[in-house]
Amino acid sequence: MSNNSLRQVRAVIAVCEEGSFTRAATRENATQSGISQHVAAVERTLGVKLFERSANGVTPTPAGLRYYKRCVAAVGQLETAREEARDLSGRVTGDLRIGLMPTFTRAVLAPTLDDFVPRHPEVRLHIVEGYSNVLTEKVRAEELDFAVVPAFEGQIGLRSRLLVRDREMLLSGPRRGLTPLAPVRLKDCRPFKVVLPGPDNIRRRNLETYFQTHGVEVEAMLEMDAMIGTLEFVARSDWVTVLPSLISVNDIGGGGLVVNPIAEPSLYAEFVVIEPSRRTLSTQARLFLDRFEAEVAHIHRVWSEAIAPRRTRGSPAPRARKTAAPR
Repeated sequence: MSNNSLRQVRAVIAVCEEGSFTRAATRENATQSGISQHVAAVERTLGVKLFERSANGVTPTPAGLRYYKRCVAAVGQLETAREEARDLSGRVTGDLRIGLMPTFTRAVLAPTLDDFVPRHPEVRLHIVEGYSNVLTEKVRAEELDFAVVPAFEGQIGLRSRLLVRDREMLLSGPRRGLTPLAPVRLKDCRPFKVVLPGPDNIRRRNLETYFQTHGVEVEAMLEMDAMIGTLEFVARSDWVTVLPSLISVNDIGGGGLVVNPIAEPSLYAEFVVIEPSRRTLSTQARLFLDRFEAEVAHIHRVWSEAIAPRRTRGSPAPRARKTAAPR
C-alpha cells in the first residue's frame, strides 16, 4: 500500500467485490472513469493485470484475487486501529446499523434493547428488519454494520461467523388439536397444509429438503414472506408453519399459537453474523452483539426447561423403568 493511495486500494476492493466498475463507482461515490484510473494506476505500479473484463462483468485474475485479500486485511487493520483508539476514550458513541430477520425481532430484540439502550445512550441505533437476501446486499454495500441471516455458502466481500444453531418448531392454531410442547413427526401431521417463505428464501430450500428426505407429504402450501401475517393466519386456521424456537419462545404456555418441537429427526437452522470483510466491528457493535448472544442463550435455556424429554406423538410408549425422582 505504500506505493498506492488508500483511495486506489479501495477502488480495487470495490471492483473485486461488485464485479463491475459501474457498481464500484456507485459504492465509492466516484465516477466510473475515476475507478478505472485508480485500478489502472495500481496495475501499472504492480506490473500485473488485476482484472479480466468481459461482456458478463469483471472478474479478478489470480494475482488480482490475492492482492484483493491482502488489501482487505490491510484496510481491516486500519479500521481496527481506529476502533482501538476510540476505545481509549472510554465513551461508546456513534451510529450502529443492524439488520435482523423477523426470527430475531419478535423475541430476542426487545430484551436486548431494554438492557443496551440505557447503558449506551450516546449510540444512535438504526435497526432494519428484512429477509436474508435484502440484508446481505445491504451489508455488502456497507449500509449495515452487520446482519444476522441464515447460514449460506458465503460471498466475496463478506465475513461471517456462526451465531446460533436453533431447533425448528411446528406452529399451529388450536384447531389442529396438537398438545402444546409435545414432540411431533411432521409425516404424522395430516393434512399437512403449510405456510412457507418464498423460493428465494434460504430456509425454504432447507425445509423442502427435509420434507422430501423424511417422507413429509405436503398436501397444500401457501407462500408468504410476511411473518406477522403468517403467525396470525396460522393461529386462526388449521394450517401450520415451521419456525425456529427463537421466534416462538413467547408462545410457551398460552396464547393463540401451539408450539411443538419437530422430532424423529429433529430439524435445525443455523444463523450467522455477517459483516463487510473490509471493515471491523465497532465497539458499539461488539457490545450489542454480546448482549444479543446472551439473550439467545437465555431463550435456549428457557426451551431446555420447557421441553424436558417427552414422548413423540405417534411413537411407541417406552418400557417402564425405575428412574430417579425429579429434583
